Amino acid sequence: MDAVNTLIESLRAADYDAREALKAQLIVLAKGADGTTVREELETIKRGELLEIQWEIDDILEASAPPPPEAPAEAPSPVDEPAPQETPTEPEQPERLTAADLDLVYDDPRGLMLHKSKVGERWFATQVDPSTGMPQTFELHSHEIEQLKAQLLGSPYWRVGS
Repeated sequence: MDAVNTLIESLRAADYDAREALKAQLIVLAKGADGTTVREELETIKRGELLEIQWEIDDILEASAPPPPEAPAEAPSPVDEPAPQETPTEPEQPERLTAADLDLVYDDPRGLMLHKSKVGERWFATQVDPSTGMPQTFELHSHEIEQLKAQLLGSPYWRVGS
């Protein structure tokens, strides 16, 4: 590793034009029989160097990197392979709704809106997210609906006919 340290010291002191020859010598060492050890030494040295020298060492490491392992060739799939049977492993997700599928039933100008689906008994709340300042809509669970109705009972912000 003395050779690596000597070449790095020379690299630090060398003019920009003279660096290429020193880098070529380091690349030869990094690709040689002790290449792994040389590369590890270069990684260690790089951490304590000035940014410009770190870039030069990165160039050396990149140029001396071993080629990536070849991926095994995929076997061709048989043409007559039957389609896999679909077995539901999760319960079906409720259908996604759009704003047109919802009726506004409560509108508090301070930032809470409640929506009920036109079909079914799904309820959604829209509130402003304090961290982003953007409105966020989320579905309410049945126990949350009853709790909200009790808390908002007598509020003037319920929409007529809801």
